[in-house]
Amino acid sequence: MTPNIPEVVEEVRQLFERYEQALIDKNVEVLDATFWNSPHTIRLANHEHGYGFDRIHAHRVARVPGPGTKEKRLRLDIVTVGRDIATVTLVYKVRGRDMTGRQMQTWVRFPDDGTGKGGWKVIAAHVSMIGETPVL
Repeated sequence: MTPNIPEVVEEVRQLFERYEQALIDKNVEVLDATFWNSPHTIRLANHEHGYGFDRIHAHRVARVPGPGTKEKRLRLDIVTVGRDIATVTLVYKVRGRDMTGRQMQTWVRFPDDGTGKGGWKVIAAHVSMIGETPVL
């Protein structure tokens, strides 16, 4: 499998940016469409353990719109393996706090089965914060 095929990296980057904007706008439709609709999907965060799409969706609905905790991006890395697997890692300055945030997502491209449920989906995600400034 070839790593970091430029057009695949760009495709995932655009989807990630769409997701980030949906967080700010609280666009639940886009947020839900980004994640795999499965009981196997996992999103772990500071105050939430989302095991399964339904729990993740409930968190999305309850979440307050706005810029959230991200004040400034420090580093964004997208690694693709072939054309159907990717990871996105974001390190950022936490808004109003002397902390660093970390976000990781595992993306998988599902085949189009004619139902519109195919395409790139996040199957696992993690968000956390640390007090130390990491070496980048």
